[in-house]
Amino acid sequence: MRERDLKGAVPMPLSPEVLTARGDVVARLGGFDISFAPDEEPWFTIDGIESPRQVGGDGAGGAFVLLPSQDVLYVSSEGRAGIIAESFEAFVQLVVARPYWLDILKFSAGGDLSEMRRAADALEATLENEDEVNEAREDIRKSLALPEPDDPIGALYEAVAASDAIVRATDGSPFTTLFNRFSIDNSPLLRNAAA
Repeated sequence: MRERDLKGAVPMPLSPEVLTARGDVVARLGGFDISFAPDEEPWFTIDGIESPRQVGGDGAGGAFVLLPSQDVLYVSSEGRAGIIAESFEAFVQLVVARPYWLDILKFSAGGDLSEMRRAADALEATLENEDEVNEAREDIRKSLALPEPDDPIGALYEAVAASDAIVRATDGSPFTTLFNRFSIDNSPLLRNAAA
């Protein structure tokens, strides 16, 4: 539930249009490797969706798509795809709370929630600019009257596990799940951070 502002009004639900009107916030989110400029040329299709609404991308070449259901789908440039949030607002909450959300999925041991939580803790411990990230988190939440999510890792897990969107490359081959087989035990840096 969104908090009321000082005048007692409930702010509008967060949408791509509301967000992009806030250039200051968009600039801060850019520090979390998110761009709200969609690709010009489509490089994937989604079964049952005529014209996917891409709302942004990331530095790795991935795309964020707002589905008709209002779920946010992530399509990686490496042939993986899945729903990552139940709404655009939940997506922004995820990115702010856990900017390394894609790495959490990489080190999920095939979709194990406890491994995802371990990965999140280790990744948080390895943030290079922790003070800067925390300041950006606070500024973005305050600017958008955005509450901190109760359990961003659990919500991410649920969204990806329930994802039923079928994404295809331009040659028709289907993309695979966002859950990857690695755990933090495969990474000396993360394994040491978790110890």
